Amino acid sequence: MSIADEIEKLNNLKKSGAITEEEYQSAKDSLIKQHDTIGEKLNYIIRNFSSDENIYSMFMHLSQLCGYFLFLVGFVVPIVMWQLKKDESEIIDRHGRNIVNWIITEIIFVVVFWILTHFIIGYPLLGVLFILSIVFPIIGGIKANNGEIWPYPFSIKFFSAD
Repeated sequence: MSIADEIEKLNNLKKSGAITEEEYQSAKDSLIKQHDTIGEKLNYIIRNFSSDENIYSMFMHLSQLCGYFLFLVGFVVPIVMWQLKKDESEIIDRHGRNIVNWIITEIIFVVVFWILTHFIIGYPLLGVLFILSIVFPIIGGIKANNGEIWPYPFSIKFFSAD
């Protein structure tokens, strides 16, 4: 029932003498206040609910972690997700560019650090890269869900995401 219908019922009760003018005003004020509170809550939920673009972008970032379960999937899945939606949304396109920049940079780092394992320094660098390859997608996913576009630190800009 709409607020107008409820006020109309109150008005009919007042006209029939079932309630006084003060009771009518009090009930009407209470009804309006109740609907304002519901409206404020609904607006809060709508404002703070992530859009589909943000959720999709978050999953693009987090899909990189699939590579820890199936070889190469962590590289392929985010690129495929980006390619499927990049023309539909500028936000998804920018997130996808950041992710691909990081993936390519990560591959380059792995190759360079693997070569450096001959000089011992490559082992700790590979360890740090392993940790960053888990932490960065999680941070990127959280930022994406909040509507922020986060370029991965140390990432080479092959595709401009600005």
